[in-house]
Amino acid sequence: MGFIKTLQNISKIEDLRNRLLITFFFVVIYRLGVHIVLPGVDPQELTNLQAMTSGGILDILNMFSGGAFANASIFALGIMPYISASIVMQLLGMALPYFQKLQREGESGRTKMNQYTRYLTVAILLFQGPAYLIGALGPAAPTSWTFLVPSTIILAGGSMFVLWLGERITDKGIGNGVSFIILVGIIARLPHALIGEFTSRLSSQAGGLVMFLAEIVLLLLIICGAILLVQGTRRIPVQYAKRVVGNKQYGGARQYIPLKVNAANVMPIIFAQAIMFVPITLAGFSTEKTGFIGSLTSHDGVAYNVLFALLIIAFTWFYTAVTINPTQMADELKRNNGFIPGIKPGKKTADYIDTIMTRITFPGSLFLALVAILPAFASYFGISREFSQFFGGTSLLILVGVVLDTLQQIESHLLMRHYDGLLKSGRIKGRSGSIAAY
Repeated sequence: MGFIKTLQNISKIEDLRNRLLITFFFVVIYRLGVHIVLPGVDPQELTNLQAMTSGGILDILNMFSGGAFANASIFALGIMPYISASIVMQLLGMALPYFQKLQREGESGRTKMNQYTRYLTVAILLFQGPAYLIGALGPAAPTSWTFLVPSTIILAGGSMFVLWLGERITDKGIGNGVSFIILVGIIARLPHALIGEFTSRLSSQAGGLVMFLAEIVLLLLIICGAILLVQGTRRIPVQYAKRVVGNKQYGGARQYIPLKVNAANVMPIIFAQAIMFVPITLAGFSTEKTGFIGSLTSHDGVAYNVLFALLIIAFTWFYTAVTINPTQMADELKRNNGFIPGIKPGKKTADYIDTIMTRITFPGSLFLALVAILPAFASYFGISREFSQFFGGTSLLILVGVVLDTLQQIESHLLMRHYDGLLKSGRIKGRSGSIAAY
């Protein structure tokens, strides 16, 4: 009854109802475009491409594009070039003074940063387009200039159109549009993976229906753990000094600084996956395909996952240290007449915040590394590769984070109109940030 009442409350709010319908409409357009194949591609040869995407980075790209990568769709490159450009711009904002200045200029600076990000996205698309057509499609497509040039333009236009859909969802729909596009691509593969795992369990002697139900229960437990990782915060109390101006009193209230256990979000996993190309490429030149070398080149190998986990832990510390500035936080508290009870303002406050971040980042990095390598454990216990991708990694963290963020926005609309929230007890907390900002 509570769920039905919530749906009735949503339908009564015209603005929220229209936003949900617009979001659904844009998602339908995106899913239709996923199945439009590039002109000139041989449909019979697409099975070879789909076989190539059964593991590794190609499988991740195919998941984020909702199957468009393996379908040779006009949306094959999806939103990932924009994500790559956003990451590059974020790193430039940490390293170059010019971009640091833009980040401090408010709305005008963000507008320029977004413009530069789009220019960089187009440049990446013009490079990735021919690489995809020649390297990934292989015999499924011709290699003549009459095919490569128009197809590259179509792929670039399709990817920018997906970006435009994401921005329209942000403006007129619900949730962060770019993140929602990635979420749709991930969820689109879940039914096929679930049905495939169910069929394989029933048709084999490996546990049958009981083992399948155990996998579902385990998946739900892992999702609960991922929610704890995404939502986990350490709240530091902050007291503001009282000020009397005329007949009014300002300050004196106690607030909190929420320090996230996983402040780096999925960035360490993305960085680690990029770095792992180096040892895999070097190992590919070796004639030895067994032992340590074989384990390093296999995504289910022990050496690969140990190195992958260590890189994630290292990048978590690095990215958190770069993005979280305790000195700046302490200076802002001091300017606003705020202080942490029992801690002197200034350097003592910065040292205290730094100590807290160090203590919570270590378990957070271990948990993040564990979540990242869980698909390898799932494959080791006989779960199909396609279904095992939902047991951890980037896809699970993005799925959990975006769903929580979207539900939080829906709940905000309900509470603003004095309706009950989505939960009877407590409130849904969205993430600070979005995938687009990664």
